[in-house]
Amino acid sequence: MPQRVSLLFGVHANQPVGNFPEVLMDAHLRCYRPFLRVLYRYPDFCFAVHFSGWLLDYLIEHYPEDMSLLREMVQRGQVELFGAGDTEPVLAVIPNRDRMGQIETFSNKLAARLGQHPQGAWLTERVWEATVVPALADCGIRYVTVDDYHFLCAGKTHAELNGYFTTEEDTRSLDLFPISENLRYKIPFSPVDETIDYLESLADNNSSNTRNAAIYFDDIEKFGIWPETYQWVYEKGWLEQFIQRVLASTKICPRHYSEYHAAEKTRGIVYIPTVSYIEMNEWTLPAQSAGTYADLVQQAKASGWYEHKKAFLRGGIWKNFFSRYPESNWMHKRMLGLSTRLAALPEKQRTVQMQRKLYESQANDAYWHGLFGGLYLPHLRRAVYNAIVELEALLDTCIARPACFTEDTDLDGVEEAYHQNGILQAVLKLDSFASICELDAYRLKHNFGDTLRSQAEHYHQKIQLGGRNLPSHETTGIASAHDRISYKHKIAAEDMVADDHPRGLFVDRLDGVFIIYQLEHPAAENNHFQSGNTAHPIHKHITLNHNRLQVSYRFTAKMEHVFSTEINLAMPSCDGMGGRYLYQGSIHGGFGQLLELTHLTEITLDDDTLGGSVVLMTSSPVTLSAHPHFSVSQSESGFEKIMQAVTLLLEWPVTTQELIITLEINSRKNAS
Repeated sequence: MPQRVSLLFGVHANQPVGNFPEVLMDAHLRCYRPFLRVLYRYPDFCFAVHFSGWLLDYLIEHYPEDMSLLREMVQRGQVELFGAGDTEPVLAVIPNRDRMGQIETFSNKLAARLGQHPQGAWLTERVWEATVVPALADCGIRYVTVDDYHFLCAGKTHAELNGYFTTEEDTRSLDLFPISENLRYKIPFSPVDETIDYLESLADNNSSNTRNAAIYFDDIEKFGIWPETYQWVYEKGWLEQFIQRVLASTKICPRHYSEYHAAEKTRGIVYIPTVSYIEMNEWTLPAQSAGTYADLVQQAKASGWYEHKKAFLRGGIWKNFFSRYPESNWMHKRMLGLSTRLAALPEKQRTVQMQRKLYESQANDAYWHGLFGGLYLPHLRRAVYNAIVELEALLDTCIARPACFTEDTDLDGVEEAYHQNGILQAVLKLDSFASICELDAYRLKHNFGDTLRSQAEHYHQKIQLGGRNLPSHETTGIASAHDRISYKHKIAAEDMVADDHPRGLFVDRLDGVFIIYQLEHPAAENNHFQSGNTAHPIHKHITLNHNRLQVSYRFTAKMEHVFSTEINLAMPSCDGMGGRYLYQGSIHGGFGQLLELTHLTEITLDDDTLGGSVVLMTSSPVTLSAHPHFSVSQSESGFEKIMQAVTLLLEWPVTTQELIITLEINSRKNAS
């Protein structure tokens, strides 16, 4: 009897921290529950599974019967649990102390709740850096899964990638399993017969002294959540047929990663460069560079050499998201600063809540964008900032910060001035705009400056050209999300225009021209700015008083000009039912609508999701133009418009020498 190929089958499940309950419910009903129930009926089909820590907590609380099913499968030896960081961080971009804390927290959770301590680990977004090896090894992880593409980038060939390899860093070693790209695109998209034929063909390549492995580890959401997959996988029976055919095959043997790892020897030493999965190469690049890269890939495919040489046509790395998106970089550097503060705190002062909030702020989804990734999703960024603001408040109770200080938080060469009074915090970017990039309300645990500017994206070309589905992987089944083009919303050319200014608070113009400010000394104490490109100086002064942010403008001469300021506010209800404008005792529409008012001196933005309100007051009547700020994004569901902020444009003819604008931030529970 010929030697069988070892099928190492694993699935990864994650939902971003802060995702909507209805999304979690839908994911469970269309994917997690049916997947587990189908697999439960086939105890001889062993597989590996990774549920991110936050998702696992949610499922145990809301769907205990299905998690009991998973625990039973663990106990009977059908399931191998994989570890990771608890909140699904990209390990390479957090401090080593937090890597170890995240891994140990999750490993202990798996042991306590599901009865197994993991030997293997899932790497978030398959982001590999050699620097993660020590933390994984020191936490008892013996092996991880990464893409076969990672190995090709190290000079390996497809023919060699039939087992695991070993790497080392700083005297620690770790074994690496190469996930098959062919299997990632076949399972579950290709017909069962085609998939089984491919797996059985791998058995023919077994040597006399080793057993080849067919290695699969990918998103479980492909089994029910991706377009068309619920019907394909469950209603048409793809998953059940696949399992039956695997178990009936004389050439395929399902095995656990741990079993294979214990029985087989390493294929040798390997050193993998910094890399993620192949699709990420393009996503991490700015639009122009991404276009160049995509053109090169298409040329290579047209010439017929791409598949053989693609490892040498690499794009960007995951950390490029920080240099590409200022908003992502700002979140990341704020998180790092708080991690440093928490680590410096005497151990007796640290609390479980502090640690939990730090780990929540490290959840990966809100930091990046591609076909997946949640940087464009306000509720995911809000979850990160909720944790950041709450953690900062907790740390301030232990070691108080100065009321005013400056630093270059985001390492862009421009300092920021921090002003805080324990109730509010305003962070000013000390550049020519002199605008506020972060406005925190500690009682609400919210950053009103959490907006996202419109950027040019490479996929905008597909919209402009009227894209159609162009599969890059041939299949007779259904198309992968990577290969389909669809639209959730109608997208116009003007929707894709990139912003020429940051989407902060108090971005000022005179007759439509941006005012260029210069900082008056000393910056950290009074936040006093003076215009440098106006005929007569304009002075800007920013202060905090209890729950009020006050911005004062002083004009040194009467000018027959129109002064305007743009205030971009992150209101959690966005264009949903929970956000409304209150003016003169009545509702004047929602945040997703246009609003025009003249002779305005006061208006309230009331937000149910926030559980509070922002009252805008002016010392002189102004004209208000309010509209929602949308960005164009892509997801597995198609191209879509997502509301990022409420944009308030206040216009005022310079008739007196002073204009004062006040934002009063109130909590319904503890109104100030």
